[in-house]
Amino acid sequence: MTLENLSRNKSFGGWHQQHNHHASSLNCKMRFAIYLPPQAAAGTKVPVLYWLSGLTCTDENFMQKAGAHRIAAELGIAIVAPDTSPRGKEVADDPEGAYDLGKGAGFYVNATQPPWRSHYQMYDYVVQELPALIEAQFPVSGRRSIAGHSMGGHGALIIAIRNPEHYQSVSAFSPISNPMNCPWGQKAFSAYLGPQEDTWRQYDASELMRTANRFVPALVDQGEADNFLHTELKPETLLTAAQTSGYPLQLRRHEGYDHSYYFIASFIDEHLRFHRTHLKS
Repeated sequence: MTLENLSRNKSFGGWHQQHNHHASSLNCKMRFAIYLPPQAAAGTKVPVLYWLSGLTCTDENFMQKAGAHRIAAELGIAIVAPDTSPRGKEVADDPEGAYDLGKGAGFYVNATQPPWRSHYQMYDYVVQELPALIEAQFPVSGRRSIAGHSMGGHGALIIAIRNPEHYQSVSAFSPISNPMNCPWGQKAFSAYLGPQEDTWRQYDASELMRTANRFVPALVDQGEADNFLHTELKPETLLTAAQTSGYPLQLRRHEGYDHSYYFIASFIDEHLRFHRTHLKS
């Protein structure tokens, strides 16, 4: 598989890189970023944390704003950040230019409805194609964890819950925890998946966690000053689901923190240390 290197910057002894490649699952060119810690340059195959970003984001938001490179270098963890949707002139977008549907808003599902199904197969891309590419092209091991923010927190949770054999741990900041019952999720699911709510349940973290019988250790942080807390995020629904199934969820709520990357940067060290505990065990 051919990679096109777009940038390469040294950071905390490791290297941050951006690459383009043709994604067969999405039928378009995709960009991703990868941070390789200094241990990788020394010949050690390192574990990987996949980071999924939120609405309107690209691969750049987390890598530039979260301040994660320092702790990733210390712990010897690679970080991979894909884009949040397929891109290109041929890729369908919201006709009204809304930020919560179409480009930048893939919701990490496999779309079944036209015009989205031709390209919007983000679930398959993140679960199958991208890890296969990373493990073939870079000095990483097969040990993976996954994390994300907002829409990406939703993506990280559903992917880990549905694929516990592939991930050692999962964490999320301010995830969309019950998309079937919030405006963002209902809009996206209606467009990408159609009207059948049985299909929606496959991509709803609260629904999946409530009936789970195989577990991945989970950490969720939520800011109490988040403008989207009660309308879009609904962490209390996720907590109730975890209590029902006995899912190993640690939900932490933080007074004064909002939905921004200031919140993520404040606790990202703790998230990486959480993942490192499970990646090395």
